[in-house]
Amino acid sequence: MTQSMSAQRTRAVHQWLALTIGAVYLLVGVLGFFVTGFDGFAEHDHDQTLLGFAVNPLHNIVHLLIGVAGIALSSTPGRARTFGWLLVAGYGAAFAYGLVAVSNPDVNFLNINAADNVLHVLSAGAGLAVALWPHRQAADGLQY
Repeated sequence: MTQSMSAQRTRAVHQWLALTIGAVYLLVGVLGFFVTGFDGFAEHDHDQTLLGFAVNPLHNIVHLLIGVAGIALSSTPGRARTFGWLLVAGYGAAFAYGLVAVSNPDVNFLNINAADNVLHVLSAGAGLAVALWPHRQAADGLQY
């Protein structure tokens, strides 16, 4: 295998972060269905929690989609950065939504609680790290 091909197959740190975040969210999405089943699709019920985070089937599906996106987009440096920006935008918006939804059950269709809001801020921050991770220059001149 040439050095160029080897460098292309080596994941950069931000790609590993995207892959890890994706795998964790995919796992959380699957485990969430063990808590909620498939009933009460967009129900607001804070008794349904996974490790302290409120979930419902719709919330689980969102986690699955984020997980699949993270795993798929970790394949190249540029795609991983795109996933990072998606996390920043999506979880930034989810945090803003959660600030309203936590105290208003009529609009809380994702069953968000305060723990979710903390996770959303952390996920947006992790996305920023993935998106802005410094580029590295490989020996063959490729940038990652």
